[in-house]
Amino acid sequence: MANGDGDGGCSRSTQRCRVSGDCDGECERNLRCKVAAGDSTTGDDGESGDGNDDCYVDDDDDVYGGLDDEDMYDDDGGGGGGGDDMYYDSGDEKDLFKQTEEAEKKKKHDLLGKKEKKYTVLTEDDVRARQAADTATVADVLSVPAGIAAVLLRHFKWRADEAQERWFSDERRVRDAVGLPPPPEPVVAVAANAGDDAGLCAICFERHAAGRMRSAGCAAHFFCRACWRGYLRAAVEDGGARCLALRCPEPSCRAPVARELVEAAAPAADRARYAAFAVRSYVEDSGGRIKWWPAPGCTHAVELDSGEAGAAEPDVACSCGHSFCFRCGEEAHRPVTCETVRRWQAKNSSNAETANWVLANTKHCPRCRQPIEKNQGCNHMRCRCGHAFCWLCLGPAGKGNHYMCVGQPQHVRNVGGSKEEQKRRQAKASLDRYLYHYERWVANAKSLQMALADMEKLKESELEVMAAMVGAYSPKELDFFTEAYEQVADGRRVLRWSHAYGYFLDPERDAKKRELFDFVQNEANQALERLHGCAELERKEIYGYDDAEMGKKFMAYRNKLEKLTGVTRHYFENLVKAFESDLPEIFAVNFRDNK
Repeated sequence: MANGDGDGGCSRSTQRCRVSGDCDGECERNLRCKVAAGDSTTGDDGESGDGNDDCYVDDDDDVYGGLDDEDMYDDDGGGGGGGDDMYYDSGDEKDLFKQTEEAEKKKKHDLLGKKEKKYTVLTEDDVRARQAADTATVADVLSVPAGIAAVLLRHFKWRADEAQERWFSDERRVRDAVGLPPPPEPVVAVAANAGDDAGLCAICFERHAAGRMRSAGCAAHFFCRACWRGYLRAAVEDGGARCLALRCPEPSCRAPVARELVEAAAPAADRARYAAFAVRSYVEDSGGRIKWWPAPGCTHAVELDSGEAGAAEPDVACSCGHSFCFRCGEEAHRPVTCETVRRWQAKNSSNAETANWVLANTKHCPRCRQPIEKNQGCNHMRCRCGHAFCWLCLGPAGKGNHYMCVGQPQHVRNVGGSKEEQKRRQAKASLDRYLYHYERWVANAKSLQMALADMEKLKESELEVMAAMVGAYSPKELDFFTEAYEQVADGRRVLRWSHAYGYFLDPERDAKKRELFDFVQNEANQALERLHGCAELERKEIYGYDDAEMGKKFMAYRNKLEKLTGVTRHYFENLVKAFESDLPEIFAVNFRDNK
């Protein structure tokens, strides 16, 4: 145990702290220590240190204090070099340690260049809770039933502030818009017929006892429960849009059917379906502020913090592993625009490339003009129409050696320079360019899926195994592994969609951009391979060390992987900005300088 004139000791077990002689009592990484400035410390072996050791990862100038592996893991335990073992004993500093740990995480978050999410992922329970809170607020402020408050909120796209503001500014106009009676009439969600006489149902034309019929809040239109049940069931079966916008069955009445009436008249199955439609309305009728995740089987929703679908960075990611563009609903496609994605998808799904292949790899029979493909044999061709011709010059086939063109020189020159031959060459060049980008677009998609699969496997089992082997960490503290794989996946996604950008570059007009595109593609691929190799291959090498060396090697590996993840993230952010600004020439210089 290290002794000193300080008022406390280090308070985290199994961690090492190396405190400088001019330490002011605070060490800012995973530990807190209070040692008198300039005093010497006494090691476990009784030897006195010089009190001037470096506190590793305590330098604001560098993410990791600028130390190499030997400095970071010096374990001589003797004098002159320091490196004494110090442990947390005090329970009084737990809160202080927790605050320090949180501050250190935020500092590392900023230094590694992590991007703050500008959106919120909502579960169905979150959506339901928000909807209930907004409905209760509006019902309380406007003094209306909860079902009528929900009708008002749907009308104003679930914007509670706007609903209240418009109500108080022009209540009569709002009532008229949603079908409520004009003021000062009270707003009710459901009413029963009163009096002693039996009432006549306007649907089945049968008389029912007083109190047995209901209306949608209007004073004159009462219907029996059986007719209401059939009316509501038909609406629910038609889907959410109709059942939530349901009005009084009387054609001339616009009174809305509120939730209270559904709960009073509909059977349990229809009430459950109505409730499900009502929850989905909070997302689907929000005016684009909130959207359901389009991934199969995912029930989450997402809301942009800015509240606008036109935010600068619309790509959002869910815990299910799927990412999509908030603007167009397609899969995440940074750095290209939604319009480029639309054009690229149309290109992939059209028959244009089939036509290009036919044009590039076939020739027309000189007599009947049917396309013919030459897949083997000599240059002597015979069409189904019976015409024989030379494949090279399209002239009539001669006798003798059919591996040699027998056409006249001028005939060859005429054919070679014809418009048909030029179209063939252009079609082949276009096809080759398309296949070049399409193959790489598909390959990066496969690499993206593999990275996501590896990350899920890591979360499910490997992090627990590694935490048990290292001993000093819980699986939750090894999230730097998943962050590395997330960056690999994000990089593959960027490279994938950059090929859609590359395809639409004009080969002649954009020659310089094309050269720069090829250069940054190559550099970005190398950066991702370095990060992926460090995260996957070097991680497995740690298992080969014994327990005495594993702790030091693991810390060195962790520092390296975190740095490499941050550098790669910064690298790809610059790359995305360059593509979004259409690859300006000045980017080539800045890109090389900031690599």
